[in-house]
Amino acid sequence: MPAGVSLRDFYYLLPELVLTGGALLVLIADVLLPRRSGHALAWITLLVLAATLASLGTFSGTHEVAHGLIAVDEFALFFKVVFLVSAAVTVLMSVRYLEIEGASPGEYYFLILCATLGMMILAGGIDLITIFIGLETMAVSFYILVGFIKPNQKSNEAAVKYFLLGAFSLGILLYGMSLLYGLSGTTNLRVMAPVFFGPETRHDPRLILAVMLVVAGVGFKIAAVPFHMWAPDVYEGAPTPVTAFLSVGSKAASFAMILRIFLEGLPAMVHDWQILFEALAIVTMTVGNLAALTQTNLKRMLAYSSIAHAGYILIGLVAGTPRGVSAMLIYLFIYTFMQLGAFTVIVLMRRRDVVGDELKDFSGLHFRHPYAAFAMLLFMLSLGGIPPTAGFMGKFWLFSAAIDAHYYWLAVIGVLNSAVSLYYYIRLVVFMYLKKDATGSEPSTTPALTVALAIAVVATIYIGIYPRVLFEIAEASARTLGVVGITAALP
Repeated sequence: MPAGVSLRDFYYLLPELVLTGGALLVLIADVLLPRRSGHALAWITLLVLAATLASLGTFSGTHEVAHGLIAVDEFALFFKVVFLVSAAVTVLMSVRYLEIEGASPGEYYFLILCATLGMMILAGGIDLITIFIGLETMAVSFYILVGFIKPNQKSNEAAVKYFLLGAFSLGILLYGMSLLYGLSGTTNLRVMAPVFFGPETRHDPRLILAVMLVVAGVGFKIAAVPFHMWAPDVYEGAPTPVTAFLSVGSKAASFAMILRIFLEGLPAMVHDWQILFEALAIVTMTVGNLAALTQTNLKRMLAYSSIAHAGYILIGLVAGTPRGVSAMLIYLFIYTFMQLGAFTVIVLMRRRDVVGDELKDFSGLHFRHPYAAFAMLLFMLSLGGIPPTAGFMGKFWLFSAAIDAHYYWLAVIGVLNSAVSLYYYIRLVVFMYLKKDATGSEPSTTPALTVALAIAVVATIYIGIYPRVLFEIAEASARTLGVVGITAALP
């Protein structure tokens, strides 16, 4: 095999190269532009994200580049679009927020682009080395972003917790990966998969241990119970736009990693990891919803809600069918918009003297800002799975995938958990529409926040009414994974 990277590799890695160059451009612009040029830097960042998104359409088909380290396929393309769109909405949310906090925009936008780059590498990684590089590029960026507001003690505390627990979970994940490499002799997932189908390897207790360690490592990244301890404190302490980006971008990237590792690298162990993920799905959605019932801080409530949604998404992985995988992709795409929209409304409530993330801050919001109240109502109904919102279509597809795979009781548990979640979602609606005192924080709107909110509202309504296009794209993306091998391994 020839050494080095060819021009063909550079061509297929064009989006990552554009994003890397754009991140460096933001740093240079931060030095050259005068102080208080946050709006200009935000525009540059948005242009970089737009250029990266445009470069995704320059090629099609399925390819392996850099000697099998990265796959360029429809699965990776789907997730890259999710990452870039969520990063763009996060930038729109951040302009006013950074001004209020007095934070430096240059380093902030640079880190947002670096985190996005790590996510893109993670989505295309078909080698354990590539996956590790993408994961750490994303994680290190988020460690800094979580503690970006230096005078804020909660932000600093959240960053330390996130870093320590992240390092611990990474050690577990790397130990599992090292066992996979030692047993297969390769770090490439597609080369590894047929090796583990051998009878002498398939029942090796070391391989079962490796699967358990990898499940534990990725469980931390998606905040699955019992690896969720970091999520509530980090979500509450981090800057609100960072919390929003962390809850959608990092979660989507982690699920892309899970699908790559277990569907393409470990189809032979499907019976073992299906049991583990089945237990995780049940415990995660149940604990997440029950813990959210008592929260009065909206960021903590959305943290536990995010944990519960991770449990829902795992149902598609447990199903182990092409429809289950496509349902995961659909749900992650939908979840991106309704979660970002909810956090955008919280950013609207932020003022210099008021954080605006408590339930009481939303008292009588309908009388003070009807548009923001309607948007939050829409996002809460969508998160709860009420038709005709996009969230209903996402849950319907996930639960129907479980039923098709004969996991009837898992679908029933999912439906019951969705019913429980309606309590804390509707409680916020009661504060906004039925509380007459209107004593909460006064929302402040900017053009950037209005655009971010409009994108989330339109996507939530449109996908709920006309989801066919998204379903077709997700199904085409799922077909590029090794789901056939999983189906063949099932009884």
